[in-house]
Amino acid sequence: MAVRPAAPWVRTRLRAAPLQALSLAVLVLVTAFLAGALPRAVEGAEAEGLRHALAEAGPADGAIEVLADTPAPHHPVPVREKAARPAALREVGARIDALLPAPLTATEERGSRGVQLSEPLPSEEPGLPRPDGLPPRFLVAAQDGLTDHARLVAGAWPRGEGVRSADRSAEAVVTRATAKAMRLKPGSVVHLPAVQGPDRAVKITGVVEPLAPETTYWSHTEVLRTPGLLAAPSNSPFNTSYYWQAALLLAPEAGPFLYGLDPLPQAYWRISPDTSGLTARDVPALQAGLASLEGGPLQSRLRSEVAAGAAVSTGLDGAVDAFAGLSRAVSSVTAVALVGAGTVAGVVLLMAQALTATRRRPELTLLRARGASVAGIAGRLLAETAVVVLPAAAAGQALAWLLLPEARAWPSLAASAAVAALACLALPVRAALAHRTPRVHEARGDLVLARPSRRRTVAELCLLVLAAGAVLALRGGTDVGGPLVAAAPVLVAVIAALVLVRLYPLPLRLALRPLTRTRGALGFLAVARTGRGSAAQVLPLLAVLTALTTAAFGGAVLAGIDDARDRAALLATGADARVERSRAPLPDGLADRVAAVDGVERTTAVHLDYSLALHDGTTVALAVVEPDGYARLTRETGLGAFDAKVLRETPPGPAATKDSGPVLSAVASPRTAELLGEERHRWGGPLGSFTLQVSEVRDTTPALPDQEFLVIDGAELPKALPTLVLATGSGLDTAALKKATEAGGSHTELTLRSTERAAFTDSPLQSGAERLYLGAVAAGVAFAALAVLLALLQSASERTALLARLRTMGLSARQGRRLLVLEALPQAVLAAAGCVLVGRATVALMADGVSLELLALPPGFDAVTAGLRADAWSLLLPAAGSVLLTVAVAAAQAWWTARRTAATELRAGDGR
Repeated sequence: MAVRPAAPWVRTRLRAAPLQALSLAVLVLVTAFLAGALPRAVEGAEAEGLRHALAEAGPADGAIEVLADTPAPHHPVPVREKAARPAALREVGARIDALLPAPLTATEERGSRGVQLSEPLPSEEPGLPRPDGLPPRFLVAAQDGLTDHARLVAGAWPRGEGVRSADRSAEAVVTRATAKAMRLKPGSVVHLPAVQGPDRAVKITGVVEPLAPETTYWSHTEVLRTPGLLAAPSNSPFNTSYYWQAALLLAPEAGPFLYGLDPLPQAYWRISPDTSGLTARDVPALQAGLASLEGGPLQSRLRSEVAAGAAVSTGLDGAVDAFAGLSRAVSSVTAVALVGAGTVAGVVLLMAQALTATRRRPELTLLRARGASVAGIAGRLLAETAVVVLPAAAAGQALAWLLLPEARAWPSLAASAAVAALACLALPVRAALAHRTPRVHEARGDLVLARPSRRRTVAELCLLVLAAGAVLALRGGTDVGGPLVAAAPVLVAVIAALVLVRLYPLPLRLALRPLTRTRGALGFLAVARTGRGSAAQVLPLLAVLTALTTAAFGGAVLAGIDDARDRAALLATGADARVERSRAPLPDGLADRVAAVDGVERTTAVHLDYSLALHDGTTVALAVVEPDGYARLTRETGLGAFDAKVLRETPPGPAATKDSGPVLSAVASPRTAELLGEERHRWGGPLGSFTLQVSEVRDTTPALPDQEFLVIDGAELPKALPTLVLATGSGLDTAALKKATEAGGSHTELTLRSTERAAFTDSPLQSGAERLYLGAVAAGVAFAALAVLLALLQSASERTALLARLRTMGLSARQGRRLLVLEALPQAVLAAAGCVLVGRATVALMADGVSLELLALPPGFDAVTAGLRADAWSLLLPAAGSVLLTVAVAAAQAWWTARRTAATELRAGDGR
C-alpha cells in the first residue's frame, strides 16, 4: 500500500517560490491572451473590410440584377398581363431567391422587383424642360412595394387595379426631385409614344419622398429617384447637347399598361444580398456562387427552371475579387509581424523556464544524486508547472474571447494551446536533458575558452543551412507572399544570431590583450567578466534580433505606404492645392486671392486646353505657363522638373512668320513626343496661331499629372488666360481656400492634396492591418525587452556577489556601477549593431517579395508603385533602446547593491 507523503510535491514547491509561480502565471496569461487575440483581430479586420468593400460597391454594383423579357406579343393577352402583375413577379422572385447560394442570402426590404420599359421614351409634352432643345425622356416602371418604400408628400397614390394593356392612360407618381426638375405636380399629364395608335397619357397623381433613398430599391437605377442630364450622341466632342431623363412610377398593379408603350418591357428582380454576417471565409463561396450565376450551372438552372432567356448582371464579383487581392496583400505583410511576435514570445517563455531551471539546478542535481529518475523529475516538474500554466492560459484565452467575440474558435484556441504546451514542457524537457546523468560539479561556463561540442556544431550548421536555403529561395522569387515571406525576418535573425554568437569571442580576445597592460582594473574586469558569461546566449540574442528586425520591417512597410500615398496624392493635384475652372477662364484677381490665403507660399497660374488635336486624330492637353514659376514648381514637386530656359529658347529653324505665329519650344509627355517627332507643328484656334517643336520629354507635369500633355510658354499668347491655379505651402487654411474658390463662380473646383491623401486610408482592412501590425510589433518589442531583462536577471545574483566581494577589497560604489555597465555594454552593443544590420538586410532581401500597392492605394491606381523603404528611425531607435535598457538595468542593480551590506551578500558556503 502506497504511503501518501505528508507534504505533496506541487503544494510544497508552489509555497516555496510563490513569486516565481505568480510571475510565470502573468507571463503565460499575457502571452496566451495575445496569441488568442491576434488571430481573432485578423479575422475581425478582414470581415469588416469585406463588408465595407461590398457596401462601397453601391446599390447598383452591390446588387444582383436578373432581367427577363415579358411574354412576346404572340402570347394571349391574359398571359402577358398576368406576367406583369406583382403576384407573378413575387412568385418568380421567390424561386430566384431559392437558387441563390448561402452567402448570397437576399434582404427583402432592400431589394426590388417590377416591370419597366426596355428604353426610356421621349415626350413632346409642352412645358417640360429642354436645355438644348431636346425633348426629355421618361423611364416608366411599375415597381412592387411602392407604398412601403416611399412617403406621400402631395396628391394621392396612383390606382392600378384593373389596368389593362389596352388602356390609353394610367396614373403615376414622381419623386420630389423629379417633380422639381421636370416641373411636374399632381394633375400634370405626360404623353408618351405608343406602340400603335395615338400617344398614351400618364397622369401624375402625387409626389413622393423615398424613405431609404440609398437602398437598392431606389438607387440601383438612380433615375427612379433623381432625374439627370445626359449627353446626346454626337460626332463632335465640342458640340454636345444635353437632355433630361426622369422616371414615372406606376402603381405596382399597373404593369400591363407598359405593353402599350413597349412591345417587350423588361421584368426585373434586383436582389440585395445580406452582408451583415459575411466574413473573409465566405469569399471563396461568394466568388464561386457569383461565377455560377453569371455564366455557370446556376445560370442554366435559372433559365430552365425560372425564366427562359434570363440575364444576370452584378458588380459584386469585381468588389469581392478586389477584396480578395487586397486581403492577400495585407495578409502577406501582417503575417510577418505575427510570426515575428510569436517567435519572440516563444523565446521569452523558453528563457523564463531556463531561468527557473538554472535557479533550481542544485536542487535537481541533489535529487538525481540521491537516485531520483529522469522521468520522475520531469513528471514532477510538469505537474507543478501545469498547475500554474493551464489556468493562466485559460484565463488569457477567455479574455481574448471576451474582448473579440466575433471570430472562429479553433485558430485562437490552437494558438493559446501552443503557448500552454510550450510553457509546460520547457522546464521538464530542459531538466531531463541537463540531468540525464548524475553530476556533482558543474564546470564553469566560459565564453572565450568554450569549445562547442561537435553535436552542437552539427545542429547549428544544419539550422544555418536550412535558414540560408530558405532565404535564397525567397531571394530567387519562389513562394512570394507565402509562409516564406512571413518567416523571412525570423530566418535572417536565426542566421545572424548563430553567426554573432560564434564571432563574439573574437573581439573579446582582442580586447583583453591591451587591457592586461593598463593600470586601471575596471576595463580588464569588465571584459573578463563578459568573457566568463555563458556560451548559451543564442536565445536572448535571437529574441532581440527577431523583434527589432520585425520592427525595422514594419517601419519599412509604413514608410513605403506613406511614400506611395504621398506620391499618389501629389499626382492627383499637382501641388498642395489646385483651383480649376472647367468651362471658362478664372475671374480676374482669383489667383491673387488664393495667394493671399494663410499658408500659401507660392502660386502658379496655368491655362489648360484639353482638346488640342494631333495629326493622328487623338487629343492631348495643352498647358500654357509662365516658365520661371512653373519650372520652380516642377522642381519643388518632383513632377517632371525642367529648366525655364527650355521653354524660352526658340527652337532652331526658320523664324516666325505671320502665318506660322510664334515658334515655341514645348515639353511633352513620352507618347506625345513620339507622335510629334522632331518636326515643327502648327496649330490655330481660340488662342491664335502658333507653331511648336518638342524640346524636352518628361513623364509627368504638375498641371496635368496623369494625362498626355504639351507645356509651352504663354508670353506670346495673350489670349491664354488662366484656368488653373496651383498653390504650394504647408498649413494651408482650407476654409479660406474654399471661400476663394466659391468666389470663382460655378464650375470652379478646389482639390486639396491633404484631402486626396486622407482618401487612401478609407478601407477598414487597410487601416485595421496597420493597427494590427503596430500592435504586433509593439508586443514583439516588449517581449524583446523582457528577454533582455531575463538575460540580465539570470546572472544578477552572481554579479551582486561579485560587487560585494570587490567592495570588501576597496571598490567604491561608483566604480561598481561603472563595472556593471562596462560588463553589459559589449553584449548590448553587439545586439544593437546586429539589429541594425539585420534589419537593413531584411528590408533589402524582401523588397522584391513584398508588394504594397494594394495595401497603400485603391485598386486600379497604376500610376504609383509602392515598395519597402528602409526607415532610419525604425532601425536606430529600437537598437538604441535595447542598449539604454541594458545599461539602465545594470546601473540600477549596482545602485541597489551599493545600498546593501557586504555581509548580506557574502555567506559561508555560498557558491556564487
